[in-house]
Parts: sequence; C-alpha cells; structure tokens
Amino acid sequence: MVSPTPNGFPKPVSKESSTLDSTHVDGNSATSTNGHKLENGYSTPKADSNSDHSTVIGPYDLICVGFGPASLSIAIALHDRGLATSSRVLYLEKQSSFAWHSGMLLPGSRMQISFIKDLASLRDPRSHFTFINYLHQNNRLIHFTNLGTFLPLREEYNDYLTWCASHFDDTVRYGETVHAVNPVRLNRQGPVKMFEVQSTDSNGVTQTRTARHVVVAVGGNPNIPIVFPKNDKRIIHSSAYSSVIASVLSDREAPYKVAVVGAGQSAAEIYADLHSRYPNCHTRLIIRGQALKPSDDSPFVNEIFNPEKVDELYSLPSDIRTEAIRRDKDTNYGVVRIELLERLYEDLYFQRLRDPNEKNWAHNIVPLSDIASVQPNSSNGRLRVGMKNVRSGIETKEDFDAIIVATGYIRNMHQNILASTRDLLKKDATGCECWNVGRDYKLQYDAGKIADNAGIWLQGCCEVTHGLSDTLLSILAVRGGEMVDSIFGKQEVVDSGRIRSSLPVAVKPNRTFSNEESIANGYTIGHTNGYTNGATKQKVNGIAKAFDKTAKETVTKKETQSG
Repeated sequence: MVSPTPNGFPKPVSKESSTLDSTHVDGNSATSTNGHKLENGYSTPKADSNSDHSTVIGPYDLICVGFGPASLSIAIALHDRGLATSSRVLYLEKQSSFAWHSGMLLPGSRMQISFIKDLASLRDPRSHFTFINYLHQNNRLIHFTNLGTFLPLREEYNDYLTWCASHFDDTVRYGETVHAVNPVRLNRQGPVKMFEVQSTDSNGVTQTRTARHVVVAVGGNPNIPIVFPKNDKRIIHSSAYSSVIASVLSDREAPYKVAVVGAGQSAAEIYADLHSRYPNCHTRLIIRGQALKPSDDSPFVNEIFNPEKVDELYSLPSDIRTEAIRRDKDTNYGVVRIELLERLYEDLYFQRLRDPNEKNWAHNIVPLSDIASVQPNSSNGRLRVGMKNVRSGIETKEDFDAIIVATGYIRNMHQNILASTRDLLKKDATGCECWNVGRDYKLQYDAGKIADNAGIWLQGCCEVTHGLSDTLLSILAVRGGEMVDSIFGKQEVVDSGRIRSSLPVAVKPNRTFSNEESIANGYTIGHTNGYTNGATKQKVNGIAKAFDKTAKETVTKKETQSG
C-alpha cells in the first residue's frame, strides 16, 4: 500500500539506490551485477570502484531533464491520470529549489495571461492543481475575487507554481545538472530501448540513471550579443536582473547611470523598476525601433494561443507556417503592455514639463540605435557604450555603471545534451542530421534506430513547428496531458464505459521542414527541404490496427466471461 505524504497525496515511486533495483525492463529482471551489466543485456558505465563520486541508478519509466513549468505540468497530468504512483518517474533540476524567472519577480509586475491558463484548468478544471484551488487552499479565494482581475501578480503566480511543485518533492532532485543523455544499446545491436542520463549534483557526485523515456525541458540560454564583453559582472542579462543588481549597484542613493537594451516587456519593466529602486539614478532605454510598441492581447488575437491552434499550425506547409509565425510575432516579441507604455510616457512627459531640454533628463528612451561597441573606460571605471543610429549611421558614446541586456534567449541547449544521439537522427538529402519533432514533440529518429516503446521528447524549443505558444505558459495544461498521452498511452472510453489505454497519440510524419526551421531547430546550416516518412506512417497505422483488434478481442472475451 502506498503511504501518504504530509500533504495527503500518495507518495510517488521514487526510491533510488546505488544499484539498479528489481524494476522490470521488457519483462526481464534489471537487477545489476558487477560492472553494472544488466541481466537483460543492457550495459551502463561502470562506476569507479575506487571512488564514491559516481553512482548508477535506474531504470525509470520517465526522466524529465529540467523541472520548470513544462515538466511540472507533466507531473500534474501524471497525477491527475493516476499514474504518479504506478510509474517510476524522476525530475532533475539544476536550481537548488523550485524557482520561476526569479530574476524578473519585480515589485508590482503582473502576469500577461489569465490565471485560468494555469497548469491544470484547461485540461481538467476539477484538478487539485488549479490556480483557484491554490487560492482556496491558502484562504485567499474571496479576497482575490474582490480584486476583480484575471492577472495576478507575478510574485503570486510564482508562489502558485512553487505550491504545485511542492507536491512532487519526493520525485525531484534539485541541484543536479544534466550533462548528457546517451543511448543504451542491447548488446550494441538492434534499436535503442533505453537511455542513460548523466548528471552531477551540488556535491560534485556524478549520477548515471537509465530511463526508457526522456523529456528535455531545460528552457533557454540567455542571449547576450557578441558585442558585449564576456564575464563582466556589470553586464547583466534580464533573467538575472533582480537577483544580482544589488550586488553590482550596492548604494541605493548613488547617482548611477544604467543602460537597458531591448524593446520588449522585460526591458520596459526593468527600465521602470530602476527609477524606484535607485531614486537618483540616470537611465537610458536603448531600442532599435522608432518607438516602443504595444502588445495585442485582444480576444481575437489571443486565439492564436488556443491549444487547438497547434494542430492547425503544425499541419501547414513549412513556408506558410513560417510566414504565419512571423506575422504573429508582435503578439509576444518586442512589445509592451499598454498600461506600462502609458506610465512610461507619462514619466517622460513630467520631465518635459519641468525641463524641455531632453539632454538634462534623468530618464530617456534612445530610439533607432544599435549597440556598436562596449569597452571599459579606465578613466572612470565605467563601461563606454557606442550607439549607432540605424538611419544616419552616426555613432555617439556614453558611459554607464551597468548594462541590462534584455535580448531574449537561445533555445538550443538540447543539442549539447543529446549530442550522442545525433547519429541516430533522420538525415536530409545532404546527409545533415535533423532535430525534427512530431506533433507530439517526440524527436524523430531514423527508422528502426529507437524502439517504439522508447524515445526522447523536447519542450520549449519547438516554436518553428508548434507556434508562438511553445515557450509560453498558455497551453501548458493541455500540453502536459498530451505529453502523458504520448509517453504512457492515451486513455479512451470504450462502449462498456471502461477506461482503456491505447497507443500514444499519432505522430504526423509527412511533414516537410524549411531551411529556416532546420536551423532554428538545430539542423546543420545548409540543410535543404526535409523529408517524408511514409514507411513510418504505414508502420504506425499497422500497429494501431493490430492494437485495436487485440483490445476489442480482450474486451469481448472479458464481457463473455463475466456474462
């Protein structure tokens, strides 16, 4: 019997040991022997017998690399499906505790999506993990209702996510950085049926775990353009702003000069926050465009982020899909909520009221400017920034104590983690490996290279195929359920009212990928238009038909026996 946790939830299957336990793999015992050679023919790296700094653990049904909102939504969907206690699942997170964009939890900053788009409501509004139930559990439901808003403070939403994550503490290993996910071959022949996940914990101990299914959901790397010097603590990416700014600019009353680079919501929020955080500071918001632009969150535009739009977008020809995403970019990139825009404009107006000479203003926006150079100024210890007007080409220079870079993220970390699987990927006509995913986010390896009941799924790096919602919170509730369906099988109601588990949701294999998608998804540059996979489609359809036939025969047999 499964023992309950203090919060009343069943304790998940999560026991780890330095050797493999008796969990079965393909019906065979997985008990380890010397050298970590498994009885079913799988082999894993042998731990150094002279060192206690390496252990081998497994096998798991699923390991999720990263435990942010994407993996958390999978954990919640598993719980709501009743699979959390029957499946051996583990989440590995490099942070020491759960935290969501901790560097951007600015005072007064609000969410940009409705709280109804939480991690459960759109999939199952009766789930324990809805935002409304979070409020109820914390005795704030009626008080939040009195606010009359659909947009909670970002601080509160982070607390909601942390509350959700706390239910899964037994299955999360915080402080572990995953370095590689490697294929494990049965006697080095046949399709890969298992993967080993290598990580290092906060004590420097290397762990090697095996799993049949792996989800890589590691978020993005801060994108800092090459013009900015590396390893200078005065150059801060927006993702770390509130976490480190006090250590860089330690005197709240000092007349610091700070530049913010970027034209999106994060840049505008930081620019506004600096005015209150450092009352005597001078700030410049440097943007490439003519003016800051408002985000469009009107009802019709918001339908772009409806879960069903993913199906529609994924099925489009690659060139049409690329153009559709390009047209909709200004709903999410390089735009600012209108309320903040109006507040910033009002601040500038008050300065104009007091002094019409903009050169004397403490705070201003510098439009039509590219960063041409950034160099230390030894004479005053500041950073000298060269700003080039994109129209006239004229360059001006100004010195700053710190530069906040709000230039987004690069989402290609999965390529390094999965480097050892590259030779298993499908190849295009030029022989280049293709980091393609199916509609269900499963990496499409070459036919026969990965067993049908194993695989790797990507989260948060599939925008070019799945649309703008891929990196956002908007569809996580529904997507978490789709991921569980794809990995563990989809539940269906048969005529007798019973629930059965069917094959994972169908992958749409006949997809052609453009060169732009290839590069964005991690292809080698020079890729030409993609591939079709009719053979795989026939195979999947054949398996599905065989499965349905077997399932029907089983149901009929049971009903006859009980009849």
